[in-house]
Amino acid sequence: MDRFRRLVNERHALELADYADLYQWSVDRREDFWNTLWDFGEVIASRRGERTLGRDAMPGAEWFPDAKLNFAENLLRYRDDGVALVQRLENGGRRELSYADLYTRVERLAAALVAEGVEKGDRVAGFMPNIIDTVVAMLASASIGAIWTSCSPDFGINGVFDRFGQVEPKVLLACEGYFYNGKTIDSLPRLKEIIARIDSIRKMVVVPVARSADETAAAIADIGRAVTLADFEGAAPQRALTFEQADFNHPLYIMYSSGTTGVPKCIVHGAGGTLLQHLKEHRLHTDLKRDDTLFYFTTCGWMMWNWLVSGLACGATVVLFDGSPFYPAAESLWDMVDEEGISVFGTSAKYIAALEKSGRKPRESHRLEQLRAVLSTGSPLAHEGFRYVYRDIKRDVCLSSISGGTDIISCFALGNPTLPVYAGELQCRGLGMAVEVWNDGGQSVVGEKGELVCARSFPCMPIGFWNDEDGSRYHSAYFENWPGVWAHGDYAEITGHGGVIIYGRSDAVLNPGGVRIGTAEIYRQVEKVDEVLDSICIGQEWRDDVRVVLFVVLREGAELDEDLIQKIRTTIRANTTPRHVPARVIRVADIPRTISGKIVELAVRNVVHGKPVKNREALANPEALELYRDLPELADE
Repeated sequence: MDRFRRLVNERHALELADYADLYQWSVDRREDFWNTLWDFGEVIASRRGERTLGRDAMPGAEWFPDAKLNFAENLLRYRDDGVALVQRLENGGRRELSYADLYTRVERLAAALVAEGVEKGDRVAGFMPNIIDTVVAMLASASIGAIWTSCSPDFGINGVFDRFGQVEPKVLLACEGYFYNGKTIDSLPRLKEIIARIDSIRKMVVVPVARSADETAAAIADIGRAVTLADFEGAAPQRALTFEQADFNHPLYIMYSSGTTGVPKCIVHGAGGTLLQHLKEHRLHTDLKRDDTLFYFTTCGWMMWNWLVSGLACGATVVLFDGSPFYPAAESLWDMVDEEGISVFGTSAKYIAALEKSGRKPRESHRLEQLRAVLSTGSPLAHEGFRYVYRDIKRDVCLSSISGGTDIISCFALGNPTLPVYAGELQCRGLGMAVEVWNDGGQSVVGEKGELVCARSFPCMPIGFWNDEDGSRYHSAYFENWPGVWAHGDYAEITGHGGVIIYGRSDAVLNPGGVRIGTAEIYRQVEKVDEVLDSICIGQEWRDDVRVVLFVVLREGAELDEDLIQKIRTTIRANTTPRHVPARVIRVADIPRTISGKIVELAVRNVVHGKPVKNREALANPEALELYRDLPELADE
């Protein structure tokens, strides 16, 4: 980060003294910033062009409108014996692949895709665990200009159809099974349904994970249009790997919104914007270098998978883990940190909270010699989570809570190794991102809560939504509140020293007595109560107002008696305001989450109010919603 600041000073005859100066310059002089980043990130392109920004509008900004490049070429710039990918499965299986061998693997699969008739702009889909073959498939697709889209194999058949059915892939790569929480899950019944329901799939390429290659071949023999990965590659003629040069905004990925309030939105991301943003976030905000080993706990259905894989552009070793983070024991991932020499460890705020509740102290049980950064996302990391990491994991790490989303396949606010860490805060806004917090009057405020917006265009905005010809769905998703300004849907605050606090999603903000309350403020207090393992909070419409209702999952042996309810309420009141105190505290056995692990406050609120939840397939545990239906404790009194 400092090296980049010095380069900016030298190139533009400036005297930017610190990050605050650098950030302000990057927003005021966006074209200069992204141009300098292009050079610093050593972007490989057959053509750059003279223009940095054509039309400057949201939506519809034209960044690097004359450039020609290929995303995969930038991730495959290294072709040596350095370790590119390490694959770890829950059952103990381990594989690794050098950069040279990764190039060869991509070359072979790209040849097979071309032989199958996959062309620039076609979709290739993955119904895959987080393994080496998934990365190879993405890179092979990108190399020929095809569009990659994926979801994890724990999706139900309707969830798969709601996603892939909309984008009509020509080829589907799928696993025949996978491992999770000590169990082997067979995917074949779902594969048969997928191939039967999605006519666009010309070939389903089945990758052995839970079976041997021979067992897989035998198991799929009766499935039409199905072929093993080995046979698919073996049947294709030799073809040297070439990188299709395409426009900066050529579609690279189709991502999906969690879709708990309707059919998922198919968000299309461009190659150039994704590449530039990830290079910035890795090289500058994470200080990622060739000798680093990068890990993020994620599935292939979450944008953090795409973010993780981009670490290849820095030449780092990328660790892929597939399975439960708590199997066979709560410290399993920390065993892996030691064994693989992981230096950057990424996870979710939920995992950090659960690890603390389990009583584990990795600082006492593990060496963690290479570990220098811990990243957390998915939901706001509570102050206690920060303290736990520094107290019980490692003192001298950069703990970076990061926030952005599938919508921008990257971050609005994130870490910075040159800045201090404040408990409960994201360290800074991302370079080049004009992130502000606006009040209801559309005025930018500091030290006050409001809507998180991005006031100026940026290269990693989506190209649009799939099958949204007039752009109306895209426009209504982000630009309805303030024309020409990206409203992200987060309730947030920018602090006096430039940090960011996220209080939760705007649409989940509670409004008792007309006072807006972010749910994260309540969760932070509830996490202090040892008897509570998990919680979800909603606002219930009640007597022409809204009352706060808190649902809790308790530790085994704990009872939700009056003493515990009072303890929860007192803890919340002591550290917030009386309006934060829940009117009802109700015990539940489970909390519904999306497959990427996010709690779904809107879905629970709909069930409580007798409204439909339109897309239960987006949930990892949709049956949990029934726990919230017609509760006598919530009947009007």
